[in-house]
Amino acid sequence: MRKRDQWLAAPLGAGLAAALLTGCGSEDGDAADGGKHVVMGMSDEVLSTDPASGYDPGSWLLFNNVFQSLLSFPKGSTTPQPEAAETCSFKDNASRVYTCTLRNDLTFSNGHPLTSEDVKFSFQRTLRINDKNGPAVMFGSIGSIKTPDKRTVVFNLKHADATFPQKIASGAGSIVDHQEYPADKLRSDDEAVGSGVYTLKSFDKTKADFAVNDGYKGPAEAKNTGLTLKFFHNEQQALKTAVEEGDVDLAYRGLAMKDLADLQARSVGDGKSLDVVEGTGAEVQHLVFNMKDPVAGKRGVRKAVAYLIDRSTLVRDVYKRTAEPLYSVVPAGITGHNTAFYDKYGDRPQPAKAKQALREAGVSGKVKLTLWGTPIRYGPGTIPGLRAIAKQLNASGLFDVDVKSADVETYEKAVAAGTYGVYVKGWVPDYPDPDNFVAPFFGDGNVLANNYSSALLTGQLIPATAEQPSRSATVGDYQRIQDVVADDVPMLPLWQGKQYAVAQNTISGLQWTLDSSTVFRFWEISKTPQD
Repeated sequence: MRKRDQWLAAPLGAGLAAALLTGCGSEDGDAADGGKHVVMGMSDEVLSTDPASGYDPGSWLLFNNVFQSLLSFPKGSTTPQPEAAETCSFKDNASRVYTCTLRNDLTFSNGHPLTSEDVKFSFQRTLRINDKNGPAVMFGSIGSIKTPDKRTVVFNLKHADATFPQKIASGAGSIVDHQEYPADKLRSDDEAVGSGVYTLKSFDKTKADFAVNDGYKGPAEAKNTGLTLKFFHNEQQALKTAVEEGDVDLAYRGLAMKDLADLQARSVGDGKSLDVVEGTGAEVQHLVFNMKDPVAGKRGVRKAVAYLIDRSTLVRDVYKRTAEPLYSVVPAGITGHNTAFYDKYGDRPQPAKAKQALREAGVSGKVKLTLWGTPIRYGPGTIPGLRAIAKQLNASGLFDVDVKSADVETYEKAVAAGTYGVYVKGWVPDYPDPDNFVAPFFGDGNVLANNYSSALLTGQLIPATAEQPSRSATVGDYQRIQDVVADDVPMLPLWQGKQYAVAQNTISGLQWTLDSSTVFRFWEISKTPQD
């Protein structure tokens, strides 16, 4: 399994999380003229308009609105429902045969019919191209795809994969027109042909224009007449100024933490111009330990760090409460979440227990550690956050910790080579299932690159969860997994991000775009014309 570099590279915003949809004028509609067109701006880039390549939040935002998948996540839910499909289900008890029946008379935005041939083509194309920045890694369980008729698709899986419905409901499951897309290479024209709620009218490095797809057939209903997405390329101050001055309708992904906190406070105080909408997030950040490092590889050292971390202070002082303390590898709001690290190590520094853990491991004297981070990849709060952690550890008198940063390329190479003893890793989920917070970290092809392995996890618990089609029935196994991780401490959960939208008070529907499914739904956003 390859590392999911694009998703690991992209926290929910340049600061932490801030949603920004803008209302500047566009050629196709003006959000400031009393119409219903919305212009959306964000700091993230859309790295690809081709679903076989894009594996970053910006690209998936486009995919979720332009393309249909067989299934989708309804607003406020992490359980997939039919989208392009009329029905989908496993046809065996082993979670290895998954069959979908398409809706009648589906068409792409160019008028071509959407049939089972296009579905098969889309998945096989992603796997064949196997782009290094693409989502092919998510579909390693696919063995073969059969299309007995134009409306039926049968996936035969190599092994049990009960999370397959969640995977195909994500942006990775986008269905493309087999007559428009080459089978063995990516598109290079920045165009997109799908069957989703919107069509992509134009795309360049400055903006993307979307129009409502009149031929769409599915459960969604557009509450606006179109949307323009403007790219601010990490220009945080420009985003803040735009929303403050009323030049934009709404802000998504890109406000600095301090600016977001300021806007929150002011939105409560002025009571007129801005609304700050808070939603559930599933982005997480961890402190990772290299199990082969001569210092961090000692379990007593890792336990001592766990006893000394004060997450509440970290999210209050560094992240300005735009995040929540995280006490397990499965975040709150996801099936099976528990608080294993809280239960074992508490929520306040315990120097006596930390000292005992070190002494029991035969460690005497101050423990020297270097904490590594890369702010370009994990946001500007990364290094201040690590410095706050270093201060907490040093205050105990048991550690001598410093903090260093590196550019992204150097950082990833050093992590892969095992050069760093302790380092930061962030994660934005592909799909809202506990599997996506467990299997990538502790299963085969560990994306943390920290040399951790557990026979109990890989040989028993993770395979058991993959075989269980009822996700609620996996709770017991996932709680055991979280307890094992808390006991071994190969990594230390730090925080779970929230999502925010900062908008003019003419915008509504944002509460339906910010949930743990990670799907930002253009169609739920509406604008009330100003008097």
